[in-house]
Amino acid sequence: MDPLDILLNKDKIVPHYQPIISADKQIVVGYEVFARMLTKNGPQSLGSFFNDESIPDEYRDEIDDVIQNMALERFIESPELYIVLNINMQSLLKDDGDYLMEKLNYYKNRGLLLNRVVLELKEKDYADSYSDIKHLITYIQSTGVNIAIGDVGISSANLERLANLKPNIVKVNVGFLEGDTFPELYRDVLYSLSLLTRKLGSTLLFEGIDNYAKLNFAWRNGSRYYQGYYLGRPKGDFVEPEFCKTKIKKEFHLFIEHERKKIAAQHLLTEKLSLSLKEILKNINMNNNIDEIVFRIAEAMENYTFRVYICDHDGFQQSSNAVKGEHGWILQRETRQKNWSWRPYFIENIVRMDLEKRGILSDLYTDIEKDEMIRTYSHPLQNGLFLFIDIPYSFLYEQDALL
Repeated sequence: MDPLDILLNKDKIVPHYQPIISADKQIVVGYEVFARMLTKNGPQSLGSFFNDESIPDEYRDEIDDVIQNMALERFIESPELYIVLNINMQSLLKDDGDYLMEKLNYYKNRGLLLNRVVLELKEKDYADSYSDIKHLITYIQSTGVNIAIGDVGISSANLERLANLKPNIVKVNVGFLEGDTFPELYRDVLYSLSLLTRKLGSTLLFEGIDNYAKLNFAWRNGSRYYQGYYLGRPKGDFVEPEFCKTKIKKEFHLFIEHERKKIAAQHLLTEKLSLSLKEILKNINMNNNIDEIVFRIAEAMENYTFRVYICDHDGFQQSSNAVKGEHGWILQRETRQKNWSWRPYFIENIVRMDLEKRGILSDLYTDIEKDEMIRTYSHPLQNGLFLFIDIPYSFLYEQDALL
């Protein structure tokens, strides 16, 4: 769409509203505002206009102003709803946000609640002006206005800036993910982001949810708010608050049933491994050479595992690795005295096994040597020793609900 056509036809520019759904009540709690231009072919998005950096900021700000004023007029009628406005960072910095705050205060005097206003800033827009924007964001938040950071990057520098800015909302876009499965690495990164936002007191909002799998992904990763075509497209007016409540409740039930099935399967496997191991240990003299012990356990448990080893309570490996090779089990003696205490949750699991006197099944994780997803079953032995049984992906794949 020609930028000049847009500037000369401001009377044809209208806001559209995409619903934002809360996980707790499954109702619409707010809307993100998008610009549309009415044409003979129907409403057309102005996203390319706002994203085209070759167009001077003042032209884009002019259209932005039109959209914001129309939207704010509409939200005065429903002050309990959140309004999410996309903000041009550079325009905001030009006058330290004075024009925008004057506008918001004008509508505040007419009934708008500032604590229901959300200004969305893109993470990439403040990378070069971080020190300037930090003070401005703090000032804006002091007025009650909320700050959302969208398109959050994954690098440590980005997460550090995010921690210092302390936004009210962090938006995660899953729209670029394809298919019904998602990379494990991305899941792990989102888990870290989820922990960070919880510590900051920020709220996660997942956008770009365009199918069932992405809604499930958002639910499993701690998103409080959902947004995307699967739930509701941008429209010219508001929708009924409970327009998708029944749908979401039904799908939450499916999510929960699936998780229950997974948890039950993990408990069943843990119990099965524990009982098998107890029977095996009855026939092993624990005073024997430790490599002989680990070798015999590996042979007896070969239907479950590809690697077995024993560590002490400080994480130092006391036995060799018993590893299943092409022609049977072998011992890797060079692995003795390796220390595994640096692994996440290692010490926590050792303490749990010490106190509870029972085995623990780990979460899925990627084994460095095999480069595949595995689980590890850990079991307390006597004399401050702990057995570790690595379970291969091939076994987990054949079992129901273990992946």
